[in-house]
Amino acid sequence: MSKTQANTKVVVQEKNFGQTGKFVRENQKSLIFIVGAIVIMIIAYVAYQKFYIAPQEVKASNQMHVAQDYWAKKEWDKAIKGYDSYPGFEKIISDYGNTKAANLAYFYLGIAYLNKGEFQKAIDNLTNYRGNDGMVAAEALGGTADAYVELKDFDKASTYFKKAADKANNKFLTPLYLKKLGLVYEAQNNNKDADDTYKKIKSDYPESTEAQSIDAFIARTEAKL
Repeated sequence: MSKTQANTKVVVQEKNFGQTGKFVRENQKSLIFIVGAIVIMIIAYVAYQKFYIAPQEVKASNQMHVAQDYWAKKEWDKAIKGYDSYPGFEKIISDYGNTKAANLAYFYLGIAYLNKGEFQKAIDNLTNYRGNDGMVAAEALGGTADAYVELKDFDKASTYFKKAADKANNKFLTPLYLKKLGLVYEAQNNNKDADDTYKKIKSDYPESTEAQSIDAFIARTEAKL
């Protein structure tokens, strides 16, 4: 680089720096306001979490245990609507909507409605549940698929059974949802995919309960190919 080019580069850099400095000076009040607003928002969020959400979380958890007991006993109406002075899962969601307890209540509520035969309500609640674990989240997806099967919407059922199998990623739930997926494929006369799905259970989960009788399912689909 020549001396002239170096000097030109310095001048350009100084000019750009000067323009930046001018911008800051001309917009100083606006920038201070923006930074201040961001700080206030952060403080408000922390305060909201600490002084509102945290106490709500404790209240929701303390009140939900009775509904969980009814759910475990398969007393679905009491689990859903509550009993005596104890709230059901619907009220937990209504009163404590932003808490983790309310999020879990969506799962309980969805399964309760599934068992009551109210399949669209089951879907609405189970799809509102948010979780990333390999058990409850997988069961929520699987329950959604079960509800779609009952509604004869096999396309959505197959989609959710695949999601459930992938989410579970374990030797207990995955083969269960794969078998259900195979049955949905058969209901759609998609015997090739059903056969592939059953064979996946046989090869990948040979010790699972589903694998013990899977040869009969494979024989059935292969007879139709």
